[in-house]
Amino acid sequence: MLKRPATFATPPDRLLPLEAQIEHEELMALIAAADEAYHGRDAPEISDAEYDGLRRRMEAIEVAFPLLAARGLAGKVGSRAQDKFAKVRHRVPMLSLANSFTATDVADFVGRIRSFLGLGAEEPVVLTAEPKIDGLSLSLRYEGGRLVQAATRGDGEEGEDVTTNARTIADIPQRLGGDVPAVFEVRGEVYLGHADFAALNARQREAGDKEFANPRNAAAGSLRQLDPAITAARPLRFFAYAWGEAERLPAASQFGIVEAFGGWGLPINPLMRRCDSVETLLAHYAAIEAMRASLGYDIDGVVYKVDRIDWQQRLGFVGRAPRWATAHKFPAEKAMTRIEAIDIQVGRTGALTPVAKLSPVTVGGVVVSNATLHNADEIARLDVRIGDMVVVQRAGDVIPQVVEVVAGQRPANTEAYVFPHVCPCDLKTDVMKETTAAGVESVVRRCTGEFACPFQRIEHLKHFCSRRAFDIEGFGDKQIAFFFEKGLIREPADIFALQTRDEAPGNLQRLQNYEGFGEVSIRNLFAAIEARRTIGLERLIFALGIRHVGETTAKMLARNYGSWVAFDAACMRVAAGEADAMLEMDAIDQIGESVIEAIRAYFGEDHNRAIVDRLAAQLTIVDAEKAVAESPVAGKTVVFTGALEKMTRDEAKAMAERLGAKVAGSVSKKTDLVVAGPGAGSKLKAASDLGIEVIDEDGWLALVGG
Repeated sequence: MLKRPATFATPPDRLLPLEAQIEHEELMALIAAADEAYHGRDAPEISDAEYDGLRRRMEAIEVAFPLLAARGLAGKVGSRAQDKFAKVRHRVPMLSLANSFTATDVADFVGRIRSFLGLGAEEPVVLTAEPKIDGLSLSLRYEGGRLVQAATRGDGEEGEDVTTNARTIADIPQRLGGDVPAVFEVRGEVYLGHADFAALNARQREAGDKEFANPRNAAAGSLRQLDPAITAARPLRFFAYAWGEAERLPAASQFGIVEAFGGWGLPINPLMRRCDSVETLLAHYAAIEAMRASLGYDIDGVVYKVDRIDWQQRLGFVGRAPRWATAHKFPAEKAMTRIEAIDIQVGRTGALTPVAKLSPVTVGGVVVSNATLHNADEIARLDVRIGDMVVVQRAGDVIPQVVEVVAGQRPANTEAYVFPHVCPCDLKTDVMKETTAAGVESVVRRCTGEFACPFQRIEHLKHFCSRRAFDIEGFGDKQIAFFFEKGLIREPADIFALQTRDEAPGNLQRLQNYEGFGEVSIRNLFAAIEARRTIGLERLIFALGIRHVGETTAKMLARNYGSWVAFDAACMRVAAGEADAMLEMDAIDQIGESVIEAIRAYFGEDHNRAIVDRLAAQLTIVDAEKAVAESPVAGKTVVFTGALEKMTRDEAKAMAERLGAKVAGSVSKKTDLVVAGPGAGSKLKAASDLGIEVIDEDGWLALVGG
């Protein structure tokens, strides 16, 4: 079950920096685990509403503390492709959408578009609005109008080849009609209608098979059948609404392209509308919400997209989502249940998370029995006690969010919950709150045992083997706990020495002696480990589990230092307190004091240093990928300073990164180019002093062909 640090009593802009950093890290860990459960296993462990709340909270913190965005989960969505299907590398990533929840959020979304593009207040921003289908994303590749490949989203970069199964779906044409481009990837959603879902579950009951929890899970499970005959027997449907790789586009607008889909023979949603204001967007949202129950299929909101394709291209993407689209989600459903017990779980960073065990209750057709209670302060704020009736809410799947305690229904003789002062591990180490430099305590309580605490060591190993780190097949949470309990693996390097130790003469702890480990499974496990002995630099950096170093930060560090040798040397210099090394790291865009301090602390600790050295000795570490060779600024470090007149600063930075440049926040000896507009000051002078090339905005556009 997932842990979460949620109900957030303190507004993001009132958090102290250390509190924001701690909370942001906990949010990243939970969201990554939720993505794996939802997209990878089709077995969600938190509700859509709770997931959206975590995303929204993290994004709000990143707005209040922009440097935290650099180590967030930007650019990642979904889960790795499953091994039972061949892999498909998406030529254009299949990313996800940011979410909006209120009218204010929608107005802010439109306002950000205006700001990014530098639009005047009177210039209309036309958007499309369409129902958000709650199904499984699918990409259909047509060549010469013929369907040649179908792939799931997977992790957004790589999905599963489900072509044979997709061909059985009646809504998906094998050949498109009309003026179809030579190559065109149509993207949309596979789903099950309510009536078909009910009939499917009736057949499952009659056959004595397990029923599906909801139409989304049923659709996903049906599409991923190894036997296409099973898929064919299930009445899957499809709506087309987007595209990936395209030899050309059939129109210059979102609405026009989707209309072309319909002309080609693809099913499109008839409720899609063009809207030219926030008011018309919200009116269409209200209309769709009113007809939600009568649609005959599940939706969980309305998607808004900028209609002009040239504006979409200028807006580009930020992290995992396009700037030009958002999903306006529907409110969550609620129910009441009782708290039977409160357990404590310990995370990778030592954070203690209280977990409420609930009397099972059905909310929106799904039985839920667990919820986290976030932290000690949240328990105190709600005054939650064992035996209390509570209101829970969900908008999708399993674990709900506790909203409030039901007044007047508390059993007699209940006692206020006392948060533990020692870790529940065998060591019973002290639990402490972190404090800021000003002496203010954070809401998170942590076990002080660090690597001595078995819970934290296990969580570090889980992080190391997780999908976005080393992604070692066969090293799931249960397997890691087993290996740790048996003393076979205590640190990452032990994983890569496992086969050597297992096959050593006289070894009494050979895997074959344990139940569940046969010859084939052992061989497969060792092969999976060997396959990950060669690892990319950015994955290794992320896998180390350095606090505040998320995937995006790891990617930035890898890209800037290029090789493990260079990165390792820089980290050791930072750990030694060398000013030049810290300034060099600080010059990397969006990497600031907290990341540098975390790296200094990590590499400055002898125990960590020894763990890293033993691990590196077992690996072949691949240098960071080089930038696009065709770009004149690929691989160069660029600094923008002064005012820009033909584009906004955000647009300029996004353009540079899209072309493979590294955008830095300050000028150093490693800067290759400074783009200076009117009003440039200290950065322009620093560039002049260092003899770095300086060009103006027109020169930049001429250089990159903008």
